Amino acid sequence: MNKLLKIGAAALLSIATLAGCASGSKEENSEKPTEVLIGISPDYMPYEGLDSKGQLEGFDIDMTKWLFDYLNENGRNYTYEFKELSFDTIITALQSGQIDLGISGFTYDEEREGIFSDSYYDSAQVIVVDKDSDIQSSADLNGKLVGAQQGATGEDVANGIEGAKVQAMQDVKVLMESLKAQGLDAVVIDQAVADNYAANGDYKVLDEKMLDEENIIYSTEDHQDLMDDVNEAIKAFKDSGEYKELVDKWFAASGEASE
Repeated sequence: MNKLLKIGAAALLSIATLAGCASGSKEENSEKPTEVLIGISPDYMPYEGLDSKGQLEGFDIDMTKWLFDYLNENGRNYTYEFKELSFDTIITALQSGQIDLGISGFTYDEEREGIFSDSYYDSAQVIVVDKDSDIQSSADLNGKLVGAQQGATGEDVANGIEGAKVQAMQDVKVLMESLKAQGLDAVVIDQAVADNYAANGDYKVLDEKMLDEENIIYSTEDHQDLMDDVNEAIKAFKDSGEYKELVDKWFAASGEASE
């Protein structure tokens, strides 16, 4: 009887030890990933937009996947999710802590509070007009109605055009439809977005570059560790063959894809 009890106790101890090992192993391998919520305004192709099924597409979408795949393959543990917002509310959402990153064709603006990633693509602000317009340069916009995206650097550029009557709107698609319907005389917008619209033949892009810029990812000071990781991934991305493939895929219309 005592022997049986001793055997039973030893067996229970062995089972408990194994269970403890299994539990410890599971705990070691189940570290919760860091969740990153990303604000995006899907009205800015070729950076980001919605396909015919309502799914996000564009350079920024493919780039984001590449960046986080790289980080997770190199010892980090991230998951991410996009939150669709209007461009101007991405900034307020960041500053109020509702999201962690802004990836939406952002360009560096020293007047914005926060932190900025390294550049991932060169950009410029340009003027778009209707295909039949006789406007040749910014000098022709005195007294004209000029549209720009609300909260974007294009709005600042438009406000700097002498005599222009600036109308800022949240949605770039609405801006371009207003231009097409002759509700606006011109729109100031990012070069790649302008070229994307001009590709269908309804618009033309003036040669004059109003402001040279660089595309960046935007965040706030309390996400410095995340931004350090993002910068590491951006460098690896730009050094990779996939970078050129994605630039060629999404920015071919700009004529700068191979640079």
